[in-house]
Parts: sequence; structure tokens; C-alpha cells
Amino acid sequence: MRLDDYRTSDNVEDDRGNGGGFGFGGGGGFGGGGGLFGLLFGLILSRFGIGGVLLLLLGYCALSTFGGGGGTIGLSGQPGAAPQQTAARGGAGSACSVDAASRFSCQVLASTEDTWAPLFAQMGRSYTPTRLVFYARSDQSGCGAAQSAMGPFYCPTDSKIYLDTSFYQELSGRFHAAGDFAQAYVIGHEVGHHVQDLLGTLDRANRLQARGSKAEGNAIQVRVELQADCFAGVWAANARNKRGEPVLEPGDAEEGLRAAAAIGDDTLQKESQGYVVPDSFTHGSSAQRMKWLRRGLETGDPAQCDTFSGAI
Repeated sequence: MRLDDYRTSDNVEDDRGNGGGFGFGGGGGFGGGGGLFGLLFGLILSRFGIGGVLLLLLGYCALSTFGGGGGTIGLSGQPGAAPQQTAARGGAGSACSVDAASRFSCQVLASTEDTWAPLFAQMGRSYTPTRLVFYARSDQSGCGAAQSAMGPFYCPTDSKIYLDTSFYQELSGRFHAAGDFAQAYVIGHEVGHHVQDLLGTLDRANRLQARGSKAEGNAIQVRVELQADCFAGVWAANARNKRGEPVLEPGDAEEGLRAAAAIGDDTLQKESQGYVVPDSFTHGSSAQRMKWLRRGLETGDPAQCDTFSGAI
């Protein structure tokens, strides 16, 4: 990716150094109060183990408003402590200069800001950027406890993305999805959830899910996740560096598509249990994730990311 000369975002916080203390049974909940997150987390953990949780929950917390009702639910599905905000340990400049992974993440975030702002303007809207919170191992988000094993996630309660950059090593090592755009796709996907939040999509999906069965709720969640994949592609297709060049270089799109394929529900289920249960999908199959990321990359048009009409 051509981001070497790109600025780093100012919308960054550094909570590294606050780690420790949150086991899978403790900490705050994920905002929605509804049982969907707790039930699915337990099901995924029991079936797939930590590795499965890591990828299946990529971006999952964008759906933490699902389920209706008040209060919070802990990661074990039991009532948890009320969310607490964590004070930033360092400013954006110091957070982005910790290491190469941090700087790259800050540059990607800045690129999403500079790309989505004019896209929103074309829609007659104003884009309010999300904030990126770096943490190590564990932290406290506006949606409750954050754990590295969950992977990066977006919390609609505080409109922030939470990222432990060690996830990049897991992505390239265990799941064979190496490359800078594979990493950027992760952030682009989470920013896609923020876009959905700003457009009211998450609230509408929440209302639909609350009226349906568990299987119907899963199906709605899949559509939300696939749209976030498409939005990641839209960002990448429109992004330019300071020289006005596309940020994507030859081979970058293939890196992103390999990452999308690696975290498809069917691929993960086959690897973990040897068979596939489509009704339990929460993010979409590998083919679906690749399809919608590719659509965003090829069209660069948010209007082409309507995963809620027709077949997916």
C-alpha cells in the first residue's frame, strides 16, 4: 500500500499498559443486554476454541446493540459490571509512534477519515470519525471488557474501535493472510461498522433482530458484517495518498480477499469441527465475504453495498 507519506490520525488513544485483569467470565458486558452476544460467544468458544473466537468475533461488537433491553451482559452471559471509560495513557502522536504496526494502523485510520468525509458529503451528510484505541491483552471499552482473543472490534456505545496489534501476527501466521492490505482490511471493516452506526443501519438491524428468531437474528448479523466488508472495499477503492495515487498497489486486493476467505464462517467451522452449520453463521461464508469485499473494491460506491435487499 502507498501510505508511506500519509499522515497519522489524531483520533487515537493508547491504553497499552492498562492490560490484565479481565478473564472470560468477568468484566463488563457488551451493551445490548440481550442474550444473543452471550449465547453466541459461549457457543463459539465451546465449538471452536480461542482461535475460532478470535476470527469469528472480528468486528462482532458492532452488533452489541442487538438484543434489546438495558443493562450489560458479561462475556460469560452473566450480568457484568457497568461499563467504565478508560483514560488514554498517551496522545495520538505517541500512540502512533510505538512501533511500525501502530503507525500503519494510524495511517489507515487517517485514510478512512479523508475518504469517508467526501463520500458522506456526496450523500448530504457529515462524517464524524471514529476513534482507535490501542490496547494490549485486555482493556475496558464502552461496551464492557475487551479481550485480545476477541480480535479487533467496534463498540457503538462509545463509537470507538479497539485493537491489539498482535492480531496482525495471528492473521498472517495462523490464518496465512499476510500483507499490509490484509491488515488494513481489518481496520476498514471496523470503520465500516462505524459508517453503519452513523447511517442508522445498526439501529435498524437491531430492531429487526429483536423481532426474529435466533436463526433470523444470525442471518441479519451476516448481512451487517458483509456490508462492513463491502464498505472496507469502498474505502480502499477511493483512497488516495498525498501524491494523489491510489493507495492500493498490485497484489493488495488479493491480500484482502485472502484474509476475507480465511475468516469465512464455513472455512472456520470446517477447520474446527469438520462440518458446516449455515444457520449458525454470524459473518458469512468465505465466498460471501470475498464477494462483498470485491464489490466494494470494484465499484467504490457505498450504494452498491446494499446487503439487505435480495440474496447475498
